[in-house]
Amino acid sequence: MGIVLYGGTIVTAVDVYQADVRIEGERIVAIGYEIKQPGDQVIDVEGCFLFPGGIDPHTHFDLPMGDFSTSDDFSSGTRAALLGGTTTILDYATQFKGETLKAGLMNWHKKAEDKCYVDYGFHMAITDWNDSIAREMSELIDQEGVSSFKLYMAYKNILQVDDGALLQALRQAGESGGLVCVHCENGDIVYNLVQDYVRQGKTSPKYHPLSRPPEVEEEATSRVITLAQIAGSPLYIVHLSSAGALQAVTNAKLKGLEVYAETCPQYLLLDDSYYSAEGFNGAKYVISPPLRPVQHQKVLWSGLKTGILDVVATDHCAFNYKGQKDKGLNDFSKIPNGAAGVETRMGLLYTYGVLPGKLTINDFVALTSTNAAKLFGLFPRKGTIAPGSDADLVVWDPRISSNIKADTLHQQVDYTPYEGFQQTGQGIHVFLRGKQVVQDGQLREHKPTGVYLSRKPFLKRKVGYNV
Repeated sequence: MGIVLYGGTIVTAVDVYQADVRIEGERIVAIGYEIKQPGDQVIDVEGCFLFPGGIDPHTHFDLPMGDFSTSDDFSSGTRAALLGGTTTILDYATQFKGETLKAGLMNWHKKAEDKCYVDYGFHMAITDWNDSIAREMSELIDQEGVSSFKLYMAYKNILQVDDGALLQALRQAGESGGLVCVHCENGDIVYNLVQDYVRQGKTSPKYHPLSRPPEVEEEATSRVITLAQIAGSPLYIVHLSSAGALQAVTNAKLKGLEVYAETCPQYLLLDDSYYSAEGFNGAKYVISPPLRPVQHQKVLWSGLKTGILDVVATDHCAFNYKGQKDKGLNDFSKIPNGAAGVETRMGLLYTYGVLPGKLTINDFVALTSTNAAKLFGLFPRKGTIAPGSDADLVVWDPRISSNIKADTLHQQVDYTPYEGFQQTGQGIHVFLRGKQVVQDGQLREHKPTGVYLSRKPFLKRKVGYNV
């Protein structure tokens, strides 16, 4: 007995066409007309789009931050993701100083096990570099299915690594089938600017973006691209937020370098004026990189349209305004950096990208699902609608309109940066590996059924890889 989705319009990164989809077990087994078999359940989805389940390759669930952790753990965060149309997340497991990579990975497995409402995998964030860690990178790729690694050029004395470690990590990953993801901000400059503002008594949230100007992102992006070129290795830039950084990526791609980049809805839709909100409300938007002046948005939208930017992720790193963000009430540098977005990503990109014509509907699927699947070793199991692929499907009804409000979202956080934004379209039904887990916009499966995804090594372009 299978399930047939009848009468919808299938959308992939390359096609838009009307056809029915038949699911049997966990997989898509047929696409076409008159494919119903005896005993099949038929679900009428006329008037709706069928998208491959969204893939958010940048989340931070249950991440320790001093004496507390992010407000969303794997249970609440993945439940919110699912209700927003995302069926796979890749979270940043973190190796803290003194730990082995395997120890850091095991810690994250414990956090996520039996809690995920979506399928999940891990990147490995590296904060402590030595020869032993270099050897472990290959072991994680070969034995644990972790084929991507993150290093930070920011957060001096906490997460930041130096250029020597970056170069070695890039070389090691390139040789082993890994892809290095990098947070690009010049941490030394940021550290000095923060200290200068605090010494001057300039401690309100509006000084956060001033302490991390676009130039520090542009410089770090250009520098790590140079390191990747020297290493002869591919590179993935996370949460790109500024025109200068985008130009650095553009220049690299024009040279034929294998450089990929993501941006996030916050950089497409919000700007630095939010830091001047009444009272301490600007703290809600303290993220890194920070929100930029509004003129950067047009450039980023263009980067998505032209394919310079490959992925729209969220960097979902939620902290409550009360009890967490307000730790920095008297010092912006103590405000935990991060905001929520895993539940609103697909709706925002459809509403503000596809509907006004900034993106085609195929662009939308590529940016929210397909490209991430290809880059992070999940394609074609994930990221497309095709026979043999996992039946991760979102039935998207474009006729539904709503207002985004914190009190109607499912994220475990007391505000949303998109409060009051209009949204058009909603994932009314969501299937995860063939099981209907969302029905009529409501969670149907109240027990987490997500599984860990062991990912394939990264395939360099020179051996036939191409997004």
